[in-house]
Amino acid sequence: MGRSRRTIPEELLLLALDPATGTTAQPQSLDLGLAGAQLVELALAGRIAPDGDRIAVVLPRPTGDPTLDSALELLRRRGSPVRAVHWIGGPRLGLRQTYLTHLERCGMVHAVAGQMCGVLPTTRYQATDTAISREIKNRLDNAIRTGVPPDPRTAALAALAHAVGLGKHLYPGNEGRSSRSRLRDLIRHDPMGGLVAHAVMDVQNGVAAQPRRAPVAASGPGPGAGRQPATRVAAEPSGVPVQPRHGSMARVGAR
Repeated sequence: MGRSRRTIPEELLLLALDPATGTTAQPQSLDLGLAGAQLVELALAGRIAPDGDRIAVVLPRPTGDPTLDSALELLRRRGSPVRAVHWIGGPRLGLRQTYLTHLERCGMVHAVAGQMCGVLPTTRYQATDTAISREIKNRLDNAIRTGVPPDPRTAALAALAHAVGLGKHLYPGNEGRSSRSRLRDLIRHDPMGGLVAHAVMDVQNGVAAQPRRAPVAASGPGPGAGRQPATRVAAEPSGVPVQPRHGSMARVGAR
């Protein structure tokens, strides 16, 4: 897997960065989204595949990306397919900081040191080239505006952006309501992205502990039987994860 292409976790993080403040929007749910974005990237690289609501390793060969390969190895060690909600809801200590440090090393962001309340040291991250962030958002804008099914990477990015609550950050106010709705609808165009996005929202809503079951009618399967959970229309995410320990930052204030 070459490094000429930005990965979906990197693009999701760049979308979340506020160019004015150097902080990230929806920081806690973003941590869950980054874990989910790793799954999508590994699926696009042919290393994993969905198995119902579970994730199965189909090719354990490294991708060449150290962070993705670490996730792939953890999945491989499980030995059997893992439910997406259990993977995303597991501890991901420092994942956001790992990607911020990587983006800084690649020259896409730079760290700005500061202080909180004049005492606590803080670190904020600002994009060094805002054209990159604009290009990423333009892909979402084009998919929303034209209604043409986007490519799998853009569809997955849109699904994750909706799942972590970035819609109100990208398309604020009443004037952005229709764009937020169409961003949500893009979740239909990538099965893996949809599966992962719904898992992210399930973790936030505290339903990760229960397996998703298809409704059973007394007279037999109804018209919705067999429908994949990744294709249902997503509700507006709550943005309030029930496990705030995920993705704790190594440095105070990098949010």
